[in-house]
Amino acid sequence: MCDFSLHAVKSRPAEVGDKLTTRQFPFGTRGFSAPEDINVAVCLRPGTELSFTDEVRRVQPWPWSKNVICHKTAIFRQINQNNRVTHHDALEFPDGQIVLLTLLQEGQHATVLQLPAAAVASAATQEAARAASLARTP
Repeated sequence: MCDFSLHAVKSRPAEVGDKLTTRQFPFGTRGFSAPEDINVAVCLRPGTELSFTDEVRRVQPWPWSKNVICHKTAIFRQINQNNRVTHHDALEFPDGQIVLLTLLQEGQHATVLQLPAAAVASAATQEAARAASLARTP
């Protein structure tokens, strides 16, 4: 899903194979956009798997803190859902580290590897329903 601060931005759901870029959107938050339209936020479902082209980099909050996350894959999560006025979109890395999406550096490239099973099943159900309705049309 897209974080609350992206609700005023045009958005679309992610699809397998999407090439995404981390981008700074208006209202001071970062998210993913696709190269064909950088003004559209691409929203991920919790459980979506991503592969980055390089090791992921985060904003360096302190001069002595690390800004490189030594992983190229992550799973999208939603955290802090009991707090309505904070960011929820995050990435979980193979070592268990969770980083808010809004803390990633801008301009990083990722590919959607896999959607969560519920999203795939939902899309398949919708497609089957559409096909059935077309079959009934004389």
